[in-house]
Amino acid sequence: MFEDHNDTIYEIIKGADLLDPAQLDELNESHLHTGKSLADAVIDAGVVERGQILSAVADYLGYDYLATPPHEVPDEIASTVRASVARMYAVVPYQVDDISVSLLAKDPFNPSIIDDLTFTLNKDITIVVCDPEHIDSLLVATYGEEDSSIDDILGDLGDSFTEAQEELSEGDLADMANQTPIIRFVNLVLQQAIKDKASDVHFEPFEDQFRIRYRIDGALYEMAPPPRNLAVPVTSRIKVLSNMNISETRIPQDGRIKMTIAGRPVDLRVSTLPTQFGESVVLRVLDKSVVNLDLESLSLPDDILQTIRDLVDRPNGIFIVTGPTGSGKTTTLYSALREVNNVETKILTAEDPVEYEIDGIMQVAVNHQVGLDFSRALRAFLRQDPDKIMVGEIRDLETAQIAVQASLTGHVVLSTLHTNDAPGAVTRLIDMGLEPFLISASLEAILAQRLVRRICRTCRTAYEPGQDLIEMLDVDPLEIADKDFYYGDGCPECSNTGYRGRIGLFEMIVVSDSIRELINNRAPTLTIKQKALEQGMRSLRDDGLRAIFDGNSTIEEVLKYT
Repeated sequence: MFEDHNDTIYEIIKGADLLDPAQLDELNESHLHTGKSLADAVIDAGVVERGQILSAVADYLGYDYLATPPHEVPDEIASTVRASVARMYAVVPYQVDDISVSLLAKDPFNPSIIDDLTFTLNKDITIVVCDPEHIDSLLVATYGEEDSSIDDILGDLGDSFTEAQEELSEGDLADMANQTPIIRFVNLVLQQAIKDKASDVHFEPFEDQFRIRYRIDGALYEMAPPPRNLAVPVTSRIKVLSNMNISETRIPQDGRIKMTIAGRPVDLRVSTLPTQFGESVVLRVLDKSVVNLDLESLSLPDDILQTIRDLVDRPNGIFIVTGPTGSGKTTTLYSALREVNNVETKILTAEDPVEYEIDGIMQVAVNHQVGLDFSRALRAFLRQDPDKIMVGEIRDLETAQIAVQASLTGHVVLSTLHTNDAPGAVTRLIDMGLEPFLISASLEAILAQRLVRRICRTCRTAYEPGQDLIEMLDVDPLEIADKDFYYGDGCPECSNTGYRGRIGLFEMIVVSDSIRELINNRAPTLTIKQKALEQGMRSLRDDGLRAIFDGNSTIEEVLKYT
């Protein structure tokens, strides 16, 4: 219940005095590891009743609370909200008069319900809080099951669109994009993506087919391909939603879509790329409920977690997170910044683009077209009196030099680099042209990370791995003699993949005096790595073994990423 609002629910329970603060903190810590929402964890522990939490939520938001919602809604009331709108915003009309309508909302925290539906329904909207589970069943009872599948919509489209679409005017493209079946088709594809917790949706035109693929937990899955002639109208629809130039197909474009899907607000980052057979479109789903921006929930080992907390609390120094694209670097940095996001601390970030909007942090999107790159933003930051600064990525010598200057003048600087491991980050900075003595004076720690798929808890099965796999792990046979190995057998919960969700693997170098000396002497990566291992660093592979032996991931996943 209210999975997307754990922080707010914590404040509500605390403010309403429903629970002893120590017990609340304990439950707040444990719910992060179970994957439950905080509200469900508190209810399951039997310390607060469901109705008490819902009533407190209503008081907090200034809405009415309905303890016993109706089992059915009369047709004349139901007809005030179209079925597609009710499903999209997860609302059911409760009372209606000439000028206003009160709605039972599954997510009463969602501001776009009032903002959007006041305009759509042309009435004043009031929200009534009731049990979200009841609203799910009331939606089905009132409007029926989702009445259209992708196949039905494709049937409705028939042969509406021909292939001869090269010379279409902007008006023709806009007309195509606004046809009801195309709107429904795109909405349904996005709904399915959100439901499956996809991180990206790919629309790819080829010579004789139009493919749609979802990336879930790092792996790509293809849905049944729609007809090739839908490529242009679907692409046009997405460009309309993301405020792009609909008639420009020769250059790449970037945009953003903010919409409500299945009752919750979702942010999509859109990128188009002209290819041989039309425009390839990729949507990155920035769904805050999928990414938990909390250090506790990142499966960090306790020592690394504590080190990160100490680092962001220091008065100055540089902290770098490295890893390939999509390894969760930005999420780690956001989570670290949230630890110090309070009234006494001024935090500035420069990002390309801003991925998650966080209250209390000044976030700047770099814009290369007008010359606002990382180095220019960083230079301007120093005149804004910040305490902590995050730079999306150190890409060039100029950015690196200003980051060092910022650190030496009393700021904490967090940033990312693309290197294979933590020791490689030092060599990368030297290769950029940064003087070793500046690196050793400012660098405090480097964290390397990877994301591996987590074994599905529902179908996790113990097994005996083959000798060849164990040899590839390169571990002492005595070390694994009494250890259990697991894999996912495949079940409906994980769509028969055996995996559900991802966990991080980490290696961290804390820059000690002896490592500073090696940096000053331009020591090779291998020497720095050796010294770090002597001082207690666990390599990515060693952390992968921890994930295997804890039953969180498989040997294949760890070998693939380390």
